[in-house]
Amino acid sequence: MASKYTLSFEKPLQELEEKIEATKRTALERGIDMSKEIEGLESKLEKTAADFYQNLTRWQRVQMARHSERPYTLDYIERITSFWFEMHGDRHFADDKAVVGGLAEIDGEQVVIIGQQKGRGTRDNLFRNFGMPRPEGYRKALRLMNLAARFNRPVISFIDTPGAYPGIGAEERGQAEAIARNLMVMSTLPVPIIILVIGEGASGGALGMGVGDRLLMLENTWFSVISPEGCASILYRDASKAEEAADAMRVTPQDLMEMGVCDRILPEPPGGAHRDADTVAATVKSILMETLAELKEIPPEKLVATRVSRYERLGQWQE
Repeated sequence: MASKYTLSFEKPLQELEEKIEATKRTALERGIDMSKEIEGLESKLEKTAADFYQNLTRWQRVQMARHSERPYTLDYIERITSFWFEMHGDRHFADDKAVVGGLAEIDGEQVVIIGQQKGRGTRDNLFRNFGMPRPEGYRKALRLMNLAARFNRPVISFIDTPGAYPGIGAEERGQAEAIARNLMVMSTLPVPIIILVIGEGASGGALGMGVGDRLLMLENTWFSVISPEGCASILYRDASKAEEAADAMRVTPQDLMEMGVCDRILPEPPGGAHRDADTVAATVKSILMETLAELKEIPPEKLVATRVSRYERLGQWQE
């Protein structure tokens, strides 16, 4: 049986799991009752895993956020919506497959959903550009947000990207302008905007779809203006010091809650969201609807004013 533990720091749990499997094989091959031994090992694995995942380092949470089996935007959309109509293209250049968006219905509530989408496997990742949006992706999202404002539909944005695509073509087509325009429009969009970080939230690639009234984060995610590797390359001139950079940057949901950036942390099962995607999706749906009901009670003018004020308060500076 293939182990479900794939990250290097999960090796102690993998070894315990392998011991359980070996004990089961021995019991089967020799025809002896080892149920008590197996039960004890399974109980130990469960307790060890619970303690282990509650005390992950920042760098380990970054690795968890990048796990190739984590649910992506379309996985959540499939599980939480009763209606989904995907829309394509930015009406200017092309359809960016790294960004998905469209009209949706969740428990009778009509919304607009946008999100970054990674791929599974090499071919799909190339198709999705590894979840790195180009300018047309941000302009597709902008088109959908303007549509949401026109028809008074709340916006839900799923964040999961290693950053905006840094290629020459993207720069030629105005990557920085596309992100900046989204920041400007999202700050004053007269409908509720909920941002949910489901994996990586890196750099302007995340911020270009990450301005809203509430920032929710799954437990094993991260959100920052640059990746730990990028920060380490700049500050320490050594990308291998990414773990040290992650600690200095304070990128986890718990850190961002303390700094007033994150509004709510959504729990994941021990081992990450990929261990039980259905349960995590049910949690996401419940909290999204709860947050949406709260935001819909706020008049548009006050909603925008509060949103602007929220971002004005972030950070510290000296004159």
